[in-house]
Amino acid sequence: MNSSKNIILSIAVPIPLNRLFDYLPPDNYDLQQLKPGIRVKVPFGKQTKIAVLIEVKNDVACDVSKLKQVDAILDTEPLLSHQDIQLLNWAKHYYHHPVGDVFISAFPTALRKGKTSELKSTAYHLVTATGSTVDESLLKNAPKQLALLKLLQSQRNALSSQEIASSFKLWRAPLKALITKGYVCTSDSRNSQSSHKQITLQSPLTANPQQQAAINSISAQLEQFAVYLLEGVTGSGKTEVYLQVIEQVLARNLQVLVLLPEITLTPQLEARFKQRFSVLIETYHSQHSENQRHTAWIKQQKGRSAILLGTRSALFTPLPRPGLIILDEEHDASFKQQEGFRFSARDIAIVRAKMLNIPIILGSATPSLESLYNVDKKRYQLLRLPHRAGNATPPSLSLLDIRNQVLQQGFSPPLIREINRTLAKNEQVLIFLNRRGYAPTLICHSCGWVAQCSRCDANLVVHYKQQKLRCHHCASEQALTQQCLACKSAELKPLGLGTERVEQALHQLFPEHKSVRLDRDSTQRKGALQLHLDAINQGKVDIILGTQMLAKGHHFPNVTLVVLLDVDSGLFSIDFHAPERLAQLIIQVAGRSGRATKKGRVIMQTRQPEHPLLNTLTHQGYQAFAKTALAERKQAELPPYSYQALLRANAHEQQLPLEFLLAVTELINQHNDQALVLGPVPAPMAKKSGQFRYQLLLQHTQRKQLHLLLNDLMPKIEKLKQARKVRWSLDIDPIDLY
Repeated sequence: MNSSKNIILSIAVPIPLNRLFDYLPPDNYDLQQLKPGIRVKVPFGKQTKIAVLIEVKNDVACDVSKLKQVDAILDTEPLLSHQDIQLLNWAKHYYHHPVGDVFISAFPTALRKGKTSELKSTAYHLVTATGSTVDESLLKNAPKQLALLKLLQSQRNALSSQEIASSFKLWRAPLKALITKGYVCTSDSRNSQSSHKQITLQSPLTANPQQQAAINSISAQLEQFAVYLLEGVTGSGKTEVYLQVIEQVLARNLQVLVLLPEITLTPQLEARFKQRFSVLIETYHSQHSENQRHTAWIKQQKGRSAILLGTRSALFTPLPRPGLIILDEEHDASFKQQEGFRFSARDIAIVRAKMLNIPIILGSATPSLESLYNVDKKRYQLLRLPHRAGNATPPSLSLLDIRNQVLQQGFSPPLIREINRTLAKNEQVLIFLNRRGYAPTLICHSCGWVAQCSRCDANLVVHYKQQKLRCHHCASEQALTQQCLACKSAELKPLGLGTERVEQALHQLFPEHKSVRLDRDSTQRKGALQLHLDAINQGKVDIILGTQMLAKGHHFPNVTLVVLLDVDSGLFSIDFHAPERLAQLIIQVAGRSGRATKKGRVIMQTRQPEHPLLNTLTHQGYQAFAKTALAERKQAELPPYSYQALLRANAHEQQLPLEFLLAVTELINQHNDQALVLGPVPAPMAKKSGQFRYQLLLQHTQRKQLHLLLNDLMPKIEKLKQARKVRWSLDIDPIDLY
């Protein structure tokens, strides 16, 4: 044991202050345990906090009489490596966010609560040699035992009790009986397969010339940092490129981190990975339980699992043997955290790859303008897959002018004819509408009253089946009123289209055909989405209606017609990101059409058939649009040709956020800096969840100068008396000006 007299612990405590706090070690501590990256429990005010040790200092001059002691040391070995700490420190500086919040965000919830970082020993169950050749008739009177045996026989690796439980109810008694009969045995290792059983993995597909060129380019530099932008049209086989590169990384006994934008994509990709690789693959996303995320994180941190598939929250998971990072659909806005620690998973993943000196692949059919700009600046290497894999051909895009046409619940007569023609050929139709609910507005036909949210500057959305009016911004809801609150008339009409209303229209327009609606409301129940996807792929569904969750990743071989019911709603926005988002969405949705041998078509209904964005996309494709959009951004000095930081403030009293941001503006003016200051102004949605919202935008042509300004500004903002009366945040590189 050592004297704690001069030992000071610098600790990152998760509170909204951007500083470390000094503590004394606990009594009778072991100096060997005091390593940066361990978790500690510390007193803070009247609370105790789980925090992270950042530095151990030997400070003779420090007055230790005012320092509190650490309550407990929670880990015997660091959970974060030196490189992990280096990355989190970079993120703290770049995003100007409180250090404690940044560091604690690297951990899953269970570890943030102080749960042990040790894994319980897991029992794995596998078929014995006898069980693999048993005559099924011997179990004809024990159907549950037979079903469980077949489940285990179908697996390449042994299954844990938890995995069996997830797909097999009342499993304990049948498992015990199978073990007693000698058909199944238990091991403490997942890979302890019976000697008789050959692990047969699916062979790699034959790469086409473009895929092979991409694989060769990346494989030639696996030992060093490089950013590869894999731009592949939808259906071009980007995943196969990932798989063949991963195979080479695994052969070096290194780990792979794969980040995806959507939870819905994870099970599909996990299935493909498990068909190819006999290594331990973990998944990490918000629909997993707290315990599942804890287990996956620890297995990756200890180097037990080779591949981690996860969403944005998996970004900081430690990798003791890092070999490759892949970020699929790199353009997707969900890679940007929009609350709290507002980081970009894409941007930090690139910094992490550079620090680890490993390659990173950014994949997309519609790369972000920032990534294309970085290709132009020779920071990224562009690898293109311009053709669809196999015999599939790209779909044809066309605009359908619906001006002066009589619409039936949003469907024009020519569109109805096209849908009927497609259905007559026993082919599937996908209809896209990015608006949930029955109708976005409830209006009084007598006086013009509109049902509005009392807490937000937004209309209430009609959810007809549930007889609810719901705000999609603050989630407040109320019963669907039958009488106008202004004039008491019963002439209330739903205005506009939502997926629920279109679903009703499909039953009326195409009564002999089965349709399915896929949106957040219809897929809330666990397993509901997969059931719908299975029905679609089995040909039990003729018309698929859905929102943005259908835009990417899904492979529907028999879909030959894709319809964008209302493309105009995305054309007009005050946010300069909107045209890029709309173009990406159109191309991604279009990519669901004609993915097999049949030719695909895409029809976009519009009242703006001359709109330049729609015409460029229709006739020249995404690359031409991106080139034009980048030229416009350059002329306007908008990102990526400049750099932005957005200060947001909100409060229950309308004048408070404005007063706060005016005080911030005064601080900025004292610098006489070259930054462009826009605002303060009310946010585009000036009131949300009962809070009045204002914002102040800072823009500079030099990234370094913008951050120097913020370095000086942030400590002063924290000391403003107005700052204590509002909730405020700083968003670096904002992707949403709302």
